[in-house]
Amino acid sequence: MNQDSPKLFQINFSSIGYWVTLLGFIWLLGIIGLGWLVKSFLLLVALLFLAPVIAFLGFRWWLKRNLVVDQCPVCSHQFSGLNRTQFQCPSCGETLRAEKNHFQRLTLPGTIDVEAVEVGVQTLED
Repeated sequence: MNQDSPKLFQINFSSIGYWVTLLGFIWLLGIIGLGWLVKSFLLLVALLFLAPVIAFLGFRWWLKRNLVVDQCPVCSHQFSGLNRTQFQCPSCGETLRAEKNHFQRLTLPGTIDVEAVEVGVQTLED
């Protein structure tokens, strides 16, 4: 036999013994009336695989509903925040709150917001 030949067609039957033993054990449990034990174990394994998928999809749904992307009302810097939370603008440091998918500036009661308007210069002639 040539030791240097490629082992492309070699089949290893050592792992089949494990699966035959496992299937035999499951069959034996079914015969003696403990099939419910096997079904419970398989259900537990299925839940362990499905729980992370369901959690990931649930988190994506929650994030889609609660993530707000808007501009700061003070400096017009666009960033994201969570709905119904209070935070600071990363650009100007203004305290903001996200409500109804928009950022709102938090001010003390009685504060009046004034918006500056640029006025053109006119010269008067004599």
